[in-house]
Amino acid sequence: MNQTPLYPVYAKYNAKIIDFHGWALPVQFSSIIQEHQTVRAHVGLFDVSHMGEILVQGPEAAAFLDYALTNRISGLRPGGIRYSPLCYENGGTVDDLLVYSLEPDQFLLVVNASNTTKNLDFLLNASAGYQVSIIDQSKEFALLALQGPKALAVLSELTEYPLADLGYYRFVKELDIAGSKVLISRTGYTGEDGFEMYLPPDQAVRIWEILLEVGNPYGIAPIGLGARDTLRFEAGLPLYGNELTENISPVEAGLERFIKLDKPFFISKEALQKQIENGAPRRLIGVQMIDRGIPRAGYTIFKDGRAIGFVTSGSYCPTLNGNFAMALLETASARPDLEVDIDIRGKFARAKTVQLPFYTRPKGVD
Repeated sequence: MNQTPLYPVYAKYNAKIIDFHGWALPVQFSSIIQEHQTVRAHVGLFDVSHMGEILVQGPEAAAFLDYALTNRISGLRPGGIRYSPLCYENGGTVDDLLVYSLEPDQFLLVVNASNTTKNLDFLLNASAGYQVSIIDQSKEFALLALQGPKALAVLSELTEYPLADLGYYRFVKELDIAGSKVLISRTGYTGEDGFEMYLPPDQAVRIWEILLEVGNPYGIAPIGLGARDTLRFEAGLPLYGNELTENISPVEAGLERFIKLDKPFFISKEALQKQIENGAPRRLIGVQMIDRGIPRAGYTIFKDGRAIGFVTSGSYCPTLNGNFAMALLETASARPDLEVDIDIRGKFARAKTVQLPFYTRPKGVD
């Protein structure tokens, strides 16, 4: 399996390692529920160095990304970040990603680890006729995420830069953190405030250890993939392979706000415009269990004995102390307060549809 630069210290923190799309990564260090609660109440440190980074640069870089992605990239100023799906011509999803504007003609795309090669091939094929270069830079970065209400306090211990003034989906590059040059963005995948840090791989272990030491008074703990998933799930954030796939469009996933139909043209425009104007056949919605049981991805959902959709992700939610699911249902049924049945290992369990997200960070909490 592939290893991140942090792999050598996993054992020191009692990490339980799993194979995650070919990467040896920690699913947990203590318990998933305990780690989840640490991030909601205090601050957690994640190793997400398996994520892919693709550099797109050249005089037509912004125009090309406007053509390739559903969101608008032209006009994104250096220091800004934009989320966007990347879709096939038929509207199915190649991936969802973040675009960092490094310079007016230079952008860093942060993509899901399992999709790096697929993204690279898709973008290279789509770039014919554009003056751009597209380079996989994944091996040039380690990526740490510091998430939770105490993340700002912890990171502020290591820099004089006014991080409190750094807006959401903004970043600053070459910031000195404990003697290392780090790109820091106010982004995350947990539903909490937090930061992501792109740094040289040979500095990853040192910065990891410093953050855990500095963060000790704030209740910091290392966090694995298990809690990362339950945190993003409670916040209603899509996971590629579950809520977005080559057969699930961003319209079906409720991501219309990231589709800019006023752009002259982009690869998936015709297909996505038809879904928006005519209505997509399926829609993503939340589901809360009434009966006991955890609905897992792929479980079929029924109404009056008729299959109306399926679970895309399901979990126990520690913050809410209940079992929930994200589900793709036929559009007529994708509305709140509809009682449904979920086939859980051959037995029907009652549930009801609810709005997403399940959890929203309280206002006024840093």
